[in-house]
Amino acid sequence: METETLAMAQEIDFSFLALFVRASFTVQLVMILLIVASFWAWAIIIQKHINFRRARSESTVFDRAFWSGEPLDELFDTIGGQPTGASQKIFSAGMLEWRRSHRQDGGLIAGAQARIDRSMDVAIAKESEDLNKGLSFLATVGSTAPFVGLFGTVWGIKTAFEEIAIQQNTNLAVVAPGIAEALLATGLGLLAAIPAVIFYNKLSSDSDQIVSGYEAFADEFATILSRQLDS
Repeated sequence: METETLAMAQEIDFSFLALFVRASFTVQLVMILLIVASFWAWAIIIQKHINFRRARSESTVFDRAFWSGEPLDELFDTIGGQPTGASQKIFSAGMLEWRRSHRQDGGLIAGAQARIDRSMDVAIAKESEDLNKGLSFLATVGSTAPFVGLFGTVWGIKTAFEEIAIQQNTNLAVVAPGIAEALLATGLGLLAAIPAVIFYNKLSSDSDQIVSGYEAFADEFATILSRQLDS
């Protein structure tokens, strides 16, 4: 009897596709949801790596131009009204407010320094929002995917026990497929959650580092303008 049961178990297809097809409709929905969430998370991860690399490169190029000794007015005129990189946008926001703060007689409107700082802070906030866009989805996948997979597992085990009760048979050939289908849902949940958590922490740290660089540049630029205001 044992040999016959083992032979029946060996004939069962335990491939991913076969387990998916044999699973109940609810477990299939859970698996599809987790697979889509995993692909979406990886798309965000790859896109963010590209965006962060571009942001660092643009920042390096602009810093080189900013500290090259070229007059700030000339640098602003070179950039024009359509800055591309984040550092350029922050610089342009400050310079634009600097020029608007001059009266026609050459004097400065009161509160120029506060307005310049506020303009650059708004530009930094916008860039920070762009950098962090999509990271909340990674956090959501990382925190919920294991529980979604667990739900699929619980439902799959429930279905497996119902099948055992219907057939009134507890041999391996009856039990194994249902348990395998149920555990697959948990596996997919972990497969989606683990990379999402790891890269969420990594990308959040990278984003904070880039934004800190923007804030440091804004402070340095504000100090330069402050000297000119005082003089």
